[in-house]
Amino acid sequence: MRPVVPTESIVRQALLTIAALLVAAAILLAGNGLQNTLLSIRGNLEGFSLTAIGLLLSSFFVGFIAGCQLTPVFVKSVGHIRTFTALASIASAAALGHALLVDPVWWMLLRAVTGVCIAGLNMIIESWISERAPADKRGRVLAVYRVVDFSALLIGQMLLTLADPLGFALFALVSILISLALVPVALSTAVAPQPIKGARLNIRKLWAISPVAAAGSLSCGAANGAFWALGPVYVQQAGYEIGVIATFMSTVILGGALGQWPLGVLSDLVDRRRVIAGIAIGTMLGAGALALYGSLSLWLLLSVGVLFGAMSMPVFAISAALAHDRAEPGEYVETSGGLLLLYGVGAMIGPLVGAQVMEAAGASALFLYAAAVYAVFAVFTAAEMRRRPPVPFEEMAAYVPVPRTTPTVFELAPQDEVDDDVTPLPDGFRTRRDPEETDR
Repeated sequence: MRPVVPTESIVRQALLTIAALLVAAAILLAGNGLQNTLLSIRGNLEGFSLTAIGLLLSSFFVGFIAGCQLTPVFVKSVGHIRTFTALASIASAAALGHALLVDPVWWMLLRAVTGVCIAGLNMIIESWISERAPADKRGRVLAVYRVVDFSALLIGQMLLTLADPLGFALFALVSILISLALVPVALSTAVAPQPIKGARLNIRKLWAISPVAAAGSLSCGAANGAFWALGPVYVQQAGYEIGVIATFMSTVILGGALGQWPLGVLSDLVDRRRVIAGIAIGTMLGAGALALYGSLSLWLLLSVGVLFGAMSMPVFAISAALAHDRAEPGEYVETSGGLLLLYGVGAMIGPLVGAQVMEAAGASALFLYAAAVYAVFAVFTAAEMRRRPPVPFEEMAAYVPVPRTTPTVFELAPQDEVDDDVTPLPDGFRTRRDPEETDR
C-alpha cells in the first residue's frame, strides 16, 4: 500500500515548485500597478486633458487584447523564455520612454506596447504555474496567486510615495521592477509548459451562456477601468496630497481583498444573480457616496473607498463563476477567457466615457458615472432573474476568486477539477459539480 501524502504537503510542494514564478508575478504586478497610477498623476500634473488620461488606460487594454492573441504565436516560434525576455525588455524600455518625452500621443503608443507586453508576460507566468500545479490542488494554488496579486498591487501603490511623480526616479523604478521580473523566470528550473492557447472573444456565445455574466464583465470593465485610470486624478482634484492618492488606491484594493471571499461563499449558497445584483447596488451606493462625500474629509474618502473596493472588485470573479454554472463541461477556459477579454473591451471604453463625464461635470462625476453603470447592470440582472430560472444548486460550480490578469489564469482552476475543499461551507452544502451525479 502506498503511503498517503497529506494534502498540505502536496500543496506546499507545488508552491515550492512555482515559488520563482510567483516571485516574478509579484514583481511584475507591483511594477505595472505603480506605473498605472503614476501615469494618471503625472499626466494630470503635466496638464493633460482628462480625455488624454483616459486614453492612456484605454490604449493599454487595446494592447492587452492584442497581446492575448499574439503571445501564443511568439511562444510557438521561439519558446517561453525567449518570449518572456523580449517582452520584459520592451516593457522595461517603454517605462523609461515615458520620462524621455512627455507627450500624450507618445504615451498612448507606449501604453499600447506595454499592454501587449504585460498580457504576454502574465500569460507565460500563468501557463507555467498552471502546468506545474497538481490538477486537484489548483484551487488552492490560485488562492495563493490571488494573495500575491493583491499584495503586489498594494506594494505598487505605496511605492508611489518614494519620489516626486514629476521626476525620473519612479519611471526608473518601474523599469527596474519589470527587468527584475526576468530573473526568477530565467533562473527557474521548472520545465517550460506546453504552448499557450490563444483566447477567443465570442460575444454571441458568451451572451447565450449567461447574459448576466457577459454584462457583468463588460460593466465591471467600463466602471472599474475608469476608476483605475482616473481615480488618482479625482483624489488630486479633490485637493489631497500625493501620499493620500497611494493610500486611497491601497484601501480600495484592500477592500476588494476583504470582499472577495465572503461574497464568493455567499454566491455558492444562493442564486449567484442575487449576489451580483446586491453587490451592484452596493457598488452604486459606494460610488455615489464617494462622489458626494469623498472630498469632505480624508476619513470619509478612505472608509467609503474600502466599501467601493469590497463591492466592485468581486464582480468579475462571481460573473465568471456564474458563466461556468451554465457552460458545458470542458468550456471553462474558453468561456472565462472570453469574459476577461470582454472586460478588456469595457476597460477600453470606460476611461474615455469617464473622462468626458469628468470634464463636463467635475472630478466627482467619475463616481456618478460608475454608479450609473452599476445601476443599469443591477436593473438588467433583476430583469434576467425574472426571465430565466436559476441554475440548480447541485449543478453550481465552486467559486474561485480569479485575478483579472490574462485568459491563461483560468487554466489554473478548471472548475471540474477543483478539489472539494476549495470553498469550505457548512455540512450539507455542495459547491461544485459531481461528475458521477450530474450528467450535463
